[in-house]
Amino acid sequence: MEPEIISAVVAFAGSLAGTLAGIVTSAKLTDYRLKELEKRVDKHNTLVERMYGLEDRMNLNEEKLKAADKRLSFLEEEKK
Repeated sequence: MEPEIISAVVAFAGSLAGTLAGIVTSAKLTDYRLKELEKRVDKHNTLVERMYGLEDRMNLNEEKLKAADKRLSFLEEEKK
């Protein structure tokens, strides 16, 4: 074979190998970033769920406070 053809085949093989390696590396990096993003989204969703729970408990405590306030007002008026 002529040296120019061998040189062209070797250059093509090197380019092909470099391109494939770049694609694989890029895919791995993208997969890693997606997994990290999923972890952050899971943490955020957990936080949102906990906040809803806190809001429910806060509303319940406000209702209890209103009821206690009414009972206290009733007892104060009875005392008069």
